[in-house]
Amino acid sequence: MKKLMPQFQGLALVLPFVLPVTSLYAKDIYDNNGLKAQANLELVGAAIHSKENYATMGNKDSGSSSWQEAYAKYGVSFSQLLKIDSQLYGAFDLISSATWGDGDAAGITVGGEDKTNVETAYLGWKSGNLIPSLGTNGVDISVGKQMIKVGEGFLILGDMVNYGDVDLGENMSRGGAYYLASRKAFNKTAKISLGGEQGYRSDLIWLKSNNKAQSNTEVAAMTLEKVSDNRTLGLTWVHGIDQDQRIASVLGARDRRDMNTWSARFSQNLDSEQLKFSGEYAYQDGNDSSNENAWYLQATKTFDTVPAKPSITYRYSQFSEKYDALFYGSNGSYGTWFQGEVAANYAGPFSTNTKVHHLGLNIFPKENLELGVSYFNFRTIDKSSSDYSSTEVNVFARWMIADHYFVSPLVGFLKPKKDAANSGLQLGNTDTNIYSQLVLGVFF
Repeated sequence: MKKLMPQFQGLALVLPFVLPVTSLYAKDIYDNNGLKAQANLELVGAAIHSKENYATMGNKDSGSSSWQEAYAKYGVSFSQLLKIDSQLYGAFDLISSATWGDGDAAGITVGGEDKTNVETAYLGWKSGNLIPSLGTNGVDISVGKQMIKVGEGFLILGDMVNYGDVDLGENMSRGGAYYLASRKAFNKTAKISLGGEQGYRSDLIWLKSNNKAQSNTEVAAMTLEKVSDNRTLGLTWVHGIDQDQRIASVLGARDRRDMNTWSARFSQNLDSEQLKFSGEYAYQDGNDSSNENAWYLQATKTFDTVPAKPSITYRYSQFSEKYDALFYGSNGSYGTWFQGEVAANYAGPFSTNTKVHHLGLNIFPKENLELGVSYFNFRTIDKSSSDYSSTEVNVFARWMIADHYFVSPLVGFLKPKKDAANSGLQLGNTDTNIYSQLVLGVFF
């Protein structure tokens, strides 16, 4: 069995356009006297091919892999209006997932995985206008099995690592659908949000993962933000409470117990110039005397008055040698925070020990159609044990064909500097990998 390096415990990609869809396309099944119930259905499938394989898990040979993934999330949600627009709310969803074929190019899934279990089960209460001094819904309390997001997802955005039947001497499987990140909810959570959506606001969070690929990590987190229409300033603190050390040793993962991560972030829209700046700096102080950091700066220019409304994005990000990416996730588009479809999922560097230059161009020929191309340049910082330096180009489309149907084809080209025999991960050569996928979604 190959012992994994720390970064491998954080592998996964969430399909960015799936996250908000359930609430948009839920179907009303009951609405009377302030009680509203909805049926939710989310079906997503992908057919994927990679011309090259990777030594990430130590179970793949040189050559290609073709595989298919799918999941169905189905259940109900409800809300009950109470006094002065306050409300009780909740949801219960099951999820069924599977992977077929060769398994993914990194060997995290092997093909033949499937599983059905509870995905979300939570209750919450929003204050409405019951506490005017805190604004509309100035208090929002929820508990249960749910997805939690902090800021732009740089530190926490769901529990998205979905291992399959890879043999690590420990059953790590969550039922496959690794690329689609079918399961996103934390097993146990409690969250109190104060201050609504504008002005000064704060979140107090406790969450417990039962995901072995995350070493069953338990953390507490706190945020403080100042939010206006064009600017957000935020501070975050994440404290590691507990972790399954036996599983962490199997993964070669960093000890998260008593590890503190602080971050400061901002976003600024200059509407008159159709320009947006954003950035975040995270500092990590572990009990192993290792002080790590990660940060990024990004600028996006949008041309709203030009046909097809093109936008150009440049981002520089850097992750120190032993930085732990925690529960990072997508903030709504390809490339954040899983940078590069091949690099982020199979070939490294997995948001640690790297410097990344990213350049993206997106156009919108129609309101429901996005075409994009993204370039990534990865440079490993400490090359003493591994070198995942590479360049990657992704060309993609995202098309909401109708209210309930979605399709997204993507082609990626990854050129690694080193192969697996010379401190890289690509097996057999350093040729350019041609990677292709087609994702389909149905939402009701």
